[in-house]
Amino acid sequence: MRQPILTQADVDRALDEQHLNWSREGDVLVTMVKLHDFAAALEFVNAVGAAAEAANHHPDIDIRWNTVRLALTTHDSGGITLLDLALAGAVDRMRPDVREEDDREGEGAET
Repeated sequence: MRQPILTQADVDRALDEQHLNWSREGDVLVTMVKLHDFAAALEFVNAVGAAAEAANHHPDIDIRWNTVRLALTTHDSGGITLLDLALAGAVDRMRPDVREEDDREGEGAET
């Protein structure tokens, strides 16, 4: 079943409200993840691949040594849908660079 395409305003609002580390480039969500080395990039891509398989929704993936570029769009709908935002959120939860930022922010928080 084809998913409804989200408006640019809906996508921008969701990126902001969900604090997603993605940007909109036309009808595609894009993120770049810099890792320690090539092996770490491959490990991250394998984790993204497992999440993509589970969601039956697959990003375009480009690996350049320690940098991974991911692009999400729902091809059969012709744009960005809720499937893209959901997978973007799942990927963000796996990102070592985001988890490290969250850990640093949590260190200063009172418990």
